[in-house]
Amino acid sequence: MEFLAPANWAEALAAKAEYPEALPIAGGTDVMVELNFDRRRPVALLDLGRVAELTEWGGDGDLIRVGAGVTYRRIITELGARLPGLALAARTVGSPQIRNRGTVGGNLGSASPAGDAHPPLLACGALVELGSVRGTRRVPVAEFFTGPKRSVRAPDELIAAILVPPAGGPQQFAKVGTRNAMVIAVCSFALSLEPLARRIGTGIGSAGPTPLTAGPAEELLAAELSWEDAGALPESLSRRFGDLVAAAATPIDDVRGTAAYRRHALAVLARRTLHWAWREHREGGRR
Repeated sequence: MEFLAPANWAEALAAKAEYPEALPIAGGTDVMVELNFDRRRPVALLDLGRVAELTEWGGDGDLIRVGAGVTYRRIITELGARLPGLALAARTVGSPQIRNRGTVGGNLGSASPAGDAHPPLLACGALVELGSVRGTRRVPVAEFFTGPKRSVRAPDELIAAILVPPAGGPQQFAKVGTRNAMVIAVCSFALSLEPLARRIGTGIGSAGPTPLTAGPAEELLAAELSWEDAGALPESLSRRFGDLVAAAATPIDDVRGTAAYRRHALAVLARRTLHWAWREHREGGRR
């Protein structure tokens, strides 16, 4: 197995162009598991740990550009106020040790339907920035995933960053697992409310071949939420919302749960996160 260790972004892109079959590794929290269990045996590893450009974040117009090498811990401590939905998801990832090493870029690179970062990125309409020696392109995260552990990333491309709108209102994330930590989600759900734009965003994880959104559920809330007076949330509306979220999922039966359980759990998570977010809106701010 070849081991490539570029010192900067330009060298990383050149190495990926020369060895398109090379497997990128950043924190190693997914890749090393697959190597240790002999699930993958790539011809080359492309270590991105020394590429400082990937560990930076900052403004990019109206968006926040987060380098693919920014860890979950830094998402929580440095960007929690601006990207609360992503920070909530980051808090559920693994253990403190995993959060100190794992990255959102690595989560996207694995393209697992159960990736914890994917639902909040879908809910807020993030972009994925891909780079190669041919140039740079930005892909809406909703168009990034093509199947289980597959994406639109070309063989010679690397994930450079994610571009995320700062929260325009309350954001929430919740997931179900067999325990509270160190667990792959049975299912997960993210919600974003933007009162000024009258926009609702959703993201569903671990309940389909790719992470999903619930368009009909978003349309329901956009049409029926009473933004101005911010009165009590009708229970009938939250239940219809939950039902539409569950209907948008396409889960399967597997060792972690049945399709029926996932649909039921998603309906519950959707109702809960909507009540949490609406209460936060009524109180006039974001946590």
